[in-house]
Amino acid sequence: MLSHCPPGRPRRLCRAAALTLVFGAVLATGAAAGSFGDLGRGWRTPPHSRIPAGTVADTDEIAEAIAEGKVGPQAAEALVSRSGDRWSSFYTAQEYEGFQQSLDGRYVGVGLWVRRTEDGRIGIDRVQSGSPAARSGVHAGDRLTSIDGTEVTGRPVTEVVARLRGSDSAGTPVSLGLRRGTRSWEISPRRALLPTESVRVRHVPGGVTVVTVDAFTKGVAGQVGRALAGRPGHEGILLDLRGNSGGLVTEAVGVASALLDGGLVATYDVHGRQQALYAADGGDTDTPLVVLVDGGTMSAAELLAGALQDRGRAVVVGSRTFGKGSVQMPSRLSDGSVAELTVGHYRLPAGRRVDGRGVEPDLSVTGGADAESEALEVLDGLGTPAR
Repeated sequence: MLSHCPPGRPRRLCRAAALTLVFGAVLATGAAAGSFGDLGRGWRTPPHSRIPAGTVADTDEIAEAIAEGKVGPQAAEALVSRSGDRWSSFYTAQEYEGFQQSLDGRYVGVGLWVRRTEDGRIGIDRVQSGSPAARSGVHAGDRLTSIDGTEVTGRPVTEVVARLRGSDSAGTPVSLGLRRGTRSWEISPRRALLPTESVRVRHVPGGVTVVTVDAFTKGVAGQVGRALAGRPGHEGILLDLRGNSGGLVTEAVGVASALLDGGLVATYDVHGRQQALYAADGGDTDTPLVVLVDGGTMSAAELLAGALQDRGRAVVVGSRTFGKGSVQMPSRLSDGSVAELTVGHYRLPAGRRVDGRGVEPDLSVTGGADAESEALEVLDGLGTPAR
């Protein structure tokens, strides 16, 4: 049940108002840019949600029919498919279990992050340490050419990721065709249940802490908070949200709490009722902060970037974000399948809507290493933190 913060109520009593609320983290079909791991719904298009934008469905009626037991799984899937809402989706019980695992910080896969290049090739961007792919000798910079005999060059990266995951069952084998320079070879690792690596922290010359958040899975806010608290002498913070397709909004609000001293993060409506999300008191408001975004920054990541921008806490650098500002909530059916339906939209602290618009950066920069270099230059220009 989602709670509400009445006017005048102490904001600390309203934070974490929606512990089960998820700003659905999906990718548009055919996404070509960015780097994505074989990590669940936040990294691929849901199997039944490839619906063009159009007339908004009456998802309230669908949810009510499911709750009252008036429709079974097949009928619910058909209703979602005909709804016209591009973000509502239907999951089998097994698919939804994989989604839940990814939000809990686990996923079934081989430990690869892949990127589609401009010529349609699929490159290996990162290999998770200790994963089946790492044990099979795959290196960052290798090229993925096929999965189970199917050529992947030219295919959407979301489809490639779905093929890497397979049926979300640990222990199942997958045949991967690889290329490194002039060498081509195949491996057959078995998928495993792996921990996600949603947060990476590094320190660059000049005392800047770079925090990269790939998705808002469970525990991310705590990891970010510890990373920042553990380095009190940093001269600047670069929060990299490029390619972050969203996740648990409570984790995004938790990250905001590490960088704000209370106050509004977002408002949203659920079935027409207005709700609010607030940061906790006591965050770091002194250290210069730059947030790096791109077209793959979605949903809860857009909420965080936009909130820090509206609150005057951060300079946002990069390119316009994706523009997904809708709220999904699950309705479970008798066989364990789930219809996840759009129930509302959120607004940033200044009242801006994100859905269909995205967040416009303060400084527009193209992608790659150039974007990070520009962001670090901006940080340098912001000066040293107040002490």
